[in-house]
Amino acid sequence: MESKVAFILLLLLLCFSTVALSATVSLQQEDDVCVYTVFVRTSKKLNAGTDSNISLALYDDTGVGIALGNLEAWGGAMEKDHDYFERGNLDIFTGRVPCLSRPVCAMKLTSDGTG
Repeated sequence: MESKVAFILLLLLLCFSTVALSATVSLQQEDDVCVYTVFVRTSKKLNAGTDSNISLALYDDTGVGIALGNLEAWGGAMEKDHDYFERGNLDIFTGRVPCLSRPVCAMKLTSDGTG
């Protein structure tokens, strides 16, 4: 139970602090598909990390959003057999999804609680 609470607090920390999570649009094409790159740094605190599926949704300032779904399945960019979301890791994800028409200003990071 304590580890689940610690993980929830970690997710909140990821959402509301300077922990390295960023999303940037690096390419826009005529069909309104953009490449987003997301960096996630997991805390170095004791018991940090998870094997759960982590999903991300990005929103603009009007509330319009896109769901990236399970980050690892969507665009895990680390080497084969990399263990994502482990203590101290900097994980990189990149993939193509429909473009937001305005800059990203909010996100929702969720865990399915399976890990």
